[in-house]
Amino acid sequence: LRLCLGGWGSLVNPTGVAACRGTGRLAVAHDGKKRIHVFGPSGFCLQRFGERGDAGNDVKYPLDVTVTSDGHVVVTDGGDCSVKAFDFEGRGVLAVREGFRLPWGLDATPKSEVIVTDSEAGTLYRLTADFGRGELKKCQMIRAQLVSPRAVAVCQTSGAVAVIEHLKARGVNKGSTRVKIFSAEMDLIGQIDSFGLNLVFSSRMYATAVAFDKEGRVIVTDVCSQAVICLGKPEEFPMFNPLISHGLSYPIGLTYMANDSLVVLDSGDHSIKIFSS
Repeated sequence: LRLCLGGWGSLVNPTGVAACRGTGRLAVAHDGKKRIHVFGPSGFCLQRFGERGDAGNDVKYPLDVTVTSDGHVVVTDGGDCSVKAFDFEGRGVLAVREGFRLPWGLDATPKSEVIVTDSEAGTLYRLTADFGRGELKKCQMIRAQLVSPRAVAVCQTSGAVAVIEHLKARGVNKGSTRVKIFSAEMDLIGQIDSFGLNLVFSSRMYATAVAFDKEGRVIVTDVCSQAVICLGKPEEFPMFNPLISHGLSYPIGLTYMANDSLVVLDSGDHSIKIFSS
């Protein structure tokens, strides 16, 4: 473990984390007075923005955050069902409503497009925008008929997209999750659910966040085992290789930094934990 940032008081019930690849900065969405915090590599908070409220630059309830390669912070706002983009100074540059029912997870592609899940509609969108000018060019639905899709990740090398679906429970338990992987052309190339994993490895899994490592392996946070687990590449699903199995209480966010450090957002103790590779 290299570094633990934030902690209760500076972060309140955090929901999403994203790395700015070139700078070592981390953007975090949480439920505090200013909803987005940007931390520098040393752990110092450089910027806070996105007040709770009804103005254009305000953020009512952030569910996830990503940083585009051209340096914009993009947030899903569950409070008013929108996707909002800011520059690193915290100025709002764009708000997209486009008929979202509940935009939830998002991740940026290498071309600064943004892939967004709509949990309520069961869909996946691709947003193309000129964030510098505040112009939305296209909001295209690229996949439908998903089941409560939430967390999403884009592989920076292959363009593959990983989505976590939250399946409804039968009976008393709280349901289960399924990880689906689509190719860059949006063909299904791999999937694994809690039930299948239980059959193969007798492990329960409730996945809350997903990322790709630089080899294209799928990494998830699992709140059942309080761990970060590597599921392998889509074509070799499933593996079950715990990467981090100690020191996490309720891991709900995941991202890789440019130096291959793994960043885990832990809502159990309201902190960001950074693990060296």
